[in-house]
Amino acid sequence: MVRIILWLLAAWLVLTVLGAVVKGLFWLAVIGGVLFLGTAAYGAIKSNKRPKGIKGP
Repeated sequence: MVRIILWLLAAWLVLTVLGAVVKGLFWLAVIGGVLFLGTAAYGAIKSNKRPKGIKGP
């Protein structure tokens, strides 16, 4: 699960940078930024729900 979240964060970051670099694709930067923040928040919420005594991969 962590690998999927990290992969999505990397993908959204690439979309954000690509949208910022290409002037005509500003909307892509906005969408990438929103998806990046959403995925980061989801990952933070999921990691906080893991029981404290159990260490997972």
